[in-house]
Amino acid sequence: MRAVVLVGGFGTRLRPLTFTTPKNLLPVVHVPMVERVVSHLAAHGVTDAVLSLGYKPDTFLAAYPDSVCAGVRLSYAVEDEPLDTAGAIRFAAGEAGIDERFVVVNGDILTDVDVTRLVRFHDASGAEATIDLHEVEDPSRFGVVVTDVAGQVEAFIEKPDREDAPSNLINAGTYVFEPSVLGRIDAGRPVSVERETFPALVEAGTLFALNGDAYWLDAGTPATYLQAGLDLLPADGAGSVHETASVAESAHLERSVVGADAVIGEDVTLTEAVVLAGATVESGARIHRSIVGPGATIRSGGELLDLTVIGDGADIEPDARLRGERVPLEDPDAG
Repeated sequence: MRAVVLVGGFGTRLRPLTFTTPKNLLPVVHVPMVERVVSHLAAHGVTDAVLSLGYKPDTFLAAYPDSVCAGVRLSYAVEDEPLDTAGAIRFAAGEAGIDERFVVVNGDILTDVDVTRLVRFHDASGAEATIDLHEVEDPSRFGVVVTDVAGQVEAFIEKPDREDAPSNLINAGTYVFEPSVLGRIDAGRPVSVERETFPALVEAGTLFALNGDAYWLDAGTPATYLQAGLDLLPADGAGSVHETASVAESAHLERSVVGADAVIGEDVTLTEAVVLAGATVESGARIHRSIVGPGATIRSGGELLDLTVIGDGADIEPDARLRGERVPLEDPDAG
C-alpha cells in the first residue's frame, strides 16, 4: 500500500520554531513528527510514501538521505508554488506514479486511528474516497461531516459557525482515495480538497466516512505541539531526557522533555516544558509550559511561562521574565 503525506506547509502557527525547521521535522519526544506519522502508516501495511514538499524541502532530504523513514521507502514531490491540499495530493501522486488505491495523511496530525479498518470500510462501501472522522467539542475550526447510517457523506461543511454546525464529527485528515479522485482535481492551480474536491464527491454520492474513535491531535500550534510530547510521557515523573543531554543533580524536572545535547543547569525548574536539541538552560531558570528551540540559551534566573516559544539559537538575557511571548518575532534570515 502507498501513501501521500502532506508536509509542505509553512508552519506559521509554530513560529519561531519553524523559521529554521519545517514543523513536520520538529521532534516529538526525540522523534521527528513526520517519522511518527510514517511509522504509524507502516504499522498498517504502507510500504511506500511520497512526501508532498513545499517549505524547505532540502531539510527532509537531509534528514532521510537513504530515502527510508521508519522502514518505509520515501519519494519526494516538491511544489514550485503552493497548490493547496487537493492540488498537492494530485501533484504528489502524479510524481510518484500512483495509479491504485492509496492513503493520504496530513503530516501534522498525530493519531492512532486504525488505518487498516478504514481501508476495509472503504473497500466494503465501494467508495471513491473515504474520510476518517473525529469527534470534537468545538467543530468550528474544522471541516464538519454529516453521514447517513451507512457512512455515505451527505454534507461536508468547512469551518461552520459553532452554533450552525450540524455535527461534532470533523474531517480528521486521514483519507483513502481511489485514483479516480485525482481526475477530479484540476492540474496546475491551487485546489482545496475540503472546499472543492470533497463537496464534488458528496454531489456524486461517492464520499464515505467512518468515525475512527481514536487518539487525535493537530500538533500545529505551540499548545498542541507541547501537548503531543506530554501525551507520550507518564502521568507522573520527570519526563524524558535524551541520553546525550546533561542535567544537573539539583535541577527539578516534571513531565518535561530534554533533547539531545541540551544542558540543564543547577537549580533549574522545568514543568511541562520542552527543551530541544543543543539548548542551554542556565542556573536558577524556570520554564513552565513553554518551548526552548534548538541551540537557544536561557540565561541564569530567566523565567518562561504560558506557552512562551524561543526560536533556534536565540539568547535570552539573565533574569528575563517572558509570559506567552515568541522570540524572535521575525525570521532573522528573511530578506
